[in-house]
Amino acid sequence: MAGKEKESAERDELAESLNDLFTNVSAMVKGDLQGTNNLLQLLEKMNLRIAEEYNGFGDVASGLRVFVEQLKVKNSNFDEYVQQIDAIDQQVTEFEAVISMLDKYVCLLESKVRSAYDNIAT
Repeated sequence: MAGKEKESAERDELAESLNDLFTNVSAMVKGDLQGTNNLLQLLEKMNLRIAEEYNGFGDVASGLRVFVEQLKVKNSNFDEYVQQIDAIDQQVTEFEAVISMLDKYVCLLESKVRSAYDNIAT
């Protein structure tokens, strides 16, 4: 009988050891799964935060698009003035050419008048 009690005690010890092993393995797997779950929750929070940030960028981009469209309208309003300025610049250039020709003519007349005055005085 002593042999059966010894065998029974060894089986109880083995069963207890296996039970501890399964409990520890279960705790390890549970901890690993909890760590993975925590990482996934963190990733989800990061994704939500980034989505909020991109929503903000979308609002900024929409605002910039409206601003650019307003600038295009204002720029098109200036086209008429730019054309007028170009026409005035062309007229000024032509006017300067006429003035240059008149200046040369006046200089020529002045030299003829001086020459005639010098001839009369002598």
